Amino acid sequence: MRARARVLAKTAAVVAMVTGPLMLCGCGGGSGGLGQETSVDAAGLVSLSPSGRTVDPAAPVVVTAAHGQLTDVVVADAAGRRLAGAIAADDRSWRSSAPLSAGELYTVRISADNGAGGRGTTVQQFATRPAPKTLTVKLTPGDKGVYGVGEPITATLSTPVHDQAARKAVERGLTVDSTPSVQGGWYWVDDSTLHFRPRTFWPAHAVVSAAFAMPGLPVGSGLYAGAPSRTSFSTGDKVLAITDAGTDQLTFYRNDKVVNTLPITTGKPGFATRSGYKVVLERSPVVLMDSTTIGIPAGSSESYHLVVRWDTRVTWSGEYLHAAPWSVGSQGVSNVSHGCTGMSTDDAHWFYDNVRPGDVVQVVNSGGHQMEDFSNGFGDWNLSWSDWLKGSALGEPVDTGSATARTAGPTGYLRPQA
Repeated sequence: MRARARVLAKTAAVVAMVTGPLMLCGCGGGSGGLGQETSVDAAGLVSLSPSGRTVDPAAPVVVTAAHGQLTDVVVADAAGRRLAGAIAADDRSWRSSAPLSAGELYTVRISADNGAGGRGTTVQQFATRPAPKTLTVKLTPGDKGVYGVGEPITATLSTPVHDQAARKAVERGLTVDSTPSVQGGWYWVDDSTLHFRPRTFWPAHAVVSAAFAMPGLPVGSGLYAGAPSRTSFSTGDKVLAITDAGTDQLTFYRNDKVVNTLPITTGKPGFATRSGYKVVLERSPVVLMDSTTIGIPAGSSESYHLVVRWDTRVTWSGEYLHAAPWSVGSQGVSNVSHGCTGMSTDDAHWFYDNVRPGDVVQVVNSGGHQMEDFSNGFGDWNLSWSDWLKGSALGEPVDTGSATARTAGPTGYLRPQA
């Protein structure tokens, strides 16, 4: 009853919006003489399906002229979005070409001609049943903050989606916009998680937004989209730190220019630092590092239990770039760590102050295994562009500056004009 009350509460605004223009285009009665049009009751000329107070949202909308022909049909939801559809070539029927939303009130304005000089318009309404099961999407980063150019957008689904057709529907409901525009794409990490990244890194100082907006529309297998969600963030300078385990040097680039070179030490044999691209996840001024958390037993020759300063995290399993005053003699000379990148306290403090989440760290010449793509942080940039597109259900790139993508609603809806 509550859901029904919410639907009917929208009625007055929708009727005013949809029927208001009718007073401007109503037919003059006249005397009915030759060449003049007369006003007729269009309700007697047409039929509407589905009918009833609440209907199945999976049903198509069909308007049929029992007498004469249709001249115009507009089906709109409570937000004023028009349902896509077309009048048949014989002008005797109209059929929707897009799905209805669940739990929505629709107003249908039908104009018809009786074939004998009589014209009229009728306005009818119906409501669709609420969705039995809904899908919502959490988008991150969601704090409107400033991030590095390697930060991906993450979409986490409230319900797993495995069916390929349903995945396509989800991707169509997701939109990404940026200034300046880029070419990017979605990748299904698993049944409940998608990542979006550009073909190359985000431009420096870009403004990015993402949204999931197909409320009430069918996803597939009895699942309907729930409440819309949206996120936005911006990027700072382009920061790339190249960690060379062969020379034990870290070269720090800002906007493609070298601004610092730091002596470092990386993972020793048996603990080689992961190679490839990583993205800064978080920073902490102090971290307690305990070898038992990575499987090294306390009391063994490799064990450690240390309070470590100026920590920049790049994997969830515990890989950092951090201060390592105990290994200053090896920094720039040899690799002696358990997989982290160590540097002097002053250098670690400088690095900490000059990076933010989303900045990119690339490890080369370490001999370590490749950074995990998704399970241990953001290894997204280790996939080639062609492999990335293979992870999309639609299999095609997204232009984040496409005016069409921003103004045409998903799955066939036409948004109201401003």
